[in-house]
Amino acid sequence: MADMVLVTGVSGYIGGHIAAELLRRGYAVRGSVRSQSRVGEVHAAMAAAGVDTAQLETCTLDLLSDRGWAEAVDGCRYVLHVASPFVLAKPKDPDELIRPAVEGATRAVGAALNAGVERVVMTSALATVQFARAPKGHVYTDADWTDPDDPRLNAYIVSKVRAERAARELVERRGTPDRLAVINPGAVIGPLLTTDPGTSVTAIQQLMSGALPMIPDLRLPWVDVRDVADAHIAATTSTRAAARRTIVANDPMSLIEVARVIRERLPEASRKMPARAMPTWFTRLASVFEPQLRDNRWLIGQNQRFDRTTAEALVGHPLRSIPDAIEQTGRSLAEHRIL
Repeated sequence: MADMVLVTGVSGYIGGHIAAELLRRGYAVRGSVRSQSRVGEVHAAMAAAGVDTAQLETCTLDLLSDRGWAEAVDGCRYVLHVASPFVLAKPKDPDELIRPAVEGATRAVGAALNAGVERVVMTSALATVQFARAPKGHVYTDADWTDPDDPRLNAYIVSKVRAERAARELVERRGTPDRLAVINPGAVIGPLLTTDPGTSVTAIQQLMSGALPMIPDLRLPWVDVRDVADAHIAATTSTRAAARRTIVANDPMSLIEVARVIRERLPEASRKMPARAMPTWFTRLASVFEPQLRDNRWLIGQNQRFDRTTAEALVGHPLRSIPDAIEQTGRSLAEHRIL
């Protein structure tokens, strides 16, 4: 009998790729959705991934409700908690992001521990690492923590830090820290399974669709979604991941460089892209008026470095090429006609 894995947020971009890879490897998957109306999207995503859904079932879970969690984890060997609210723009009330992120994390981890699940793998974010104050040239590691009380942070970053800390505090109180593993991915891109591009892919979508009048000098730590899926699955059993955070991200590449890759590799799909690059100083000035740039102003013109050795040891191979991931993202956007 195949081991059962609960994947929360299975209808999302990362959750869908994780579920597809689990099914390829012979696991049974129980995927949670916010509403049964999204089940069709899940099956469409698995069909796009070319996997057999005979071992796939779905359940409905709410990050803000206790209902259904005990049943969802029943019989599961592992739980992958991927679901979390994620928006780029700061909401008027920060609790719109923070509360479901924290409560969802504690519900998922608590239910898993109560059921005797062997390992909970939680999707956090590189944001819980990369906004820690550090000297110039610092290489960020899993020892770096973003301060959630820093007034410059947006609600999304605060939600991720508080959720990750809440999960960690819960397993420590229960005396089971080794049963939690945390994955901290950067800006996730790669092939799409559905017409939902995911938040990080949206940056490339806006670039290719001509939605941006100029290309801002926004530098993001991109990572291929398949590496993120591999890391989650490896973390279910690896002692390397037990009670640890694992950074899964490459050093940043600017949107200007991303545009260059798209023009070279996908010339037919790049015709709408803006021709002009926005200088760093002008990008900083524009961030005063543009909400998305303002919420990501720490990434303007930055050349951060991240230790990815732990991730590569966990997945057993070097992280995939980002130019290749950009090309595959662009091809997927064109194929799904969402440019």
